[in-house]
Order: sequence, then C-alpha cells, then structure tokens
Amino acid sequence: MKSLLYKYRKFFLVLFVFSAITISLFYSALKPSRTLPIYNPADVNPELVDSTMQYKSKYHTIADFAFVNQNGDTVTQKDYEGKIYVADFFFTTCGSICPKMTANLADVQKAILNNPKVKLLSHTVFPETDSVPVLKAYAIKNGIIDSKWNLVTGDKKEIYTMARKSYLAVKLGRPDQLYDMVHTENFILVDQKRRVRGFYDGTKKEDIQKLIEDINFLSTE
Repeated sequence: MKSLLYKYRKFFLVLFVFSAITISLFYSALKPSRTLPIYNPADVNPELVDSTMQYKSKYHTIADFAFVNQNGDTVTQKDYEGKIYVADFFFTTCGSICPKMTANLADVQKAILNNPKVKLLSHTVFPETDSVPVLKAYAIKNGIIDSKWNLVTGDKKEIYTMARKSYLAVKLGRPDQLYDMVHTENFILVDQKRRVRGFYDGTKKEDIQKLIEDINFLSTE
C-alpha cells in the first residue's frame, strides 16, 4: 500500500490541490457578496419625503446645494464631489436628541479622520438663530474639525428642500409655518455618486458602529 501511494504521490497531490481549489471556488460562488442598498424616494417612509418625490423609484441623487459653514465659507456640492459623506439635520439649541447625535457623529469623525474619501455635513433646521458665529462656537465646543465636518446654515426654504427632496430625512412641521420641519435622528450615508446608501439612528451606538462599517465598505468599492 505504501509503495502504491508513493508511486502515485504526484497524482494524489494534484488531485488534492485541484479539489481544494474547486471547493473554494464553489464556496465563493455560493456565498453572497456584500452590498449596500441604493435608496430612492419610493423606498422611504413617505412622512420623510416631499409629496412631489414620493413616486420616484430610481435614479435619485442629491441635488446641488450652496450653504455657508461655521467659518463663513460657502460650501457646495463641489466640496463633496467624489466623496462619501454623512449628512444630518440639527439645531444648536436642541436639548433632546441633538447632543447625543453630535457626540456620536464626533465618534464617526474620529473613525474617518485619516480617510480622505469621507466627510461630514450637518445642516441647521433653524437658520434664523444658527448664524455663522453660533455655528462656530458649537463647532469649537464639540471638537469639530473644519476639514472633515461642515456645519451649514442658509435659506430655510433651500434647507427644507434638501432635507425632504434630496436626503429624504425630515418630517413636516406645523402646517401654519411655511417650510417648517422637524428634524429626525437620521444620519444619511451618501456615496461617491451622490446616491443615498443608508439611514442610521444617530442616537444609537450600534447604528453608529454599522455606519462606520458601511463607510469603510464604500471606501473599498
């Protein structure tokens, strides 16, 4: 028996290698590759989407924008071109969910600090009170790094339009106040092609961890 094995050792070696490769390829073919969904308005809770957009089921992208950040600089889509970014909506005097959201987004900032592909973008929903100096003080207080994270203010109608028509992220406010809106706890993940790829509860640590993992995944696509 030993002599037989020795005689055909090369054949058995080749057979073993071939079998290992075949099994590996078969396993890879069966194992689903990881992916992230691409969200369109029709996929999202209608309460968070402008009524004119709720029917749209494909090809949704973030619209162009121009807002002013905590340093008084104009921030546009060009500043985020080809970037992965996380967007959210807040206001500086919010005492409920905003402090926790900001603290959690600061953790995301730490995680992406050395990743040049990723930035953050926070929009105030109270531009009438969140002026540039107010945003700057808030940025300093929360350790916001200007090169990674923009806090922006601007025309309330334009912010409202971005929130409900692009980011699909905020609820309507009081009907007696035009362009009033209620921000949610949502963080919105946007990819390099301006597509919405995920929504995350900005108050939950487990969602923040998933957000960081999904950012890293998109960074390798």
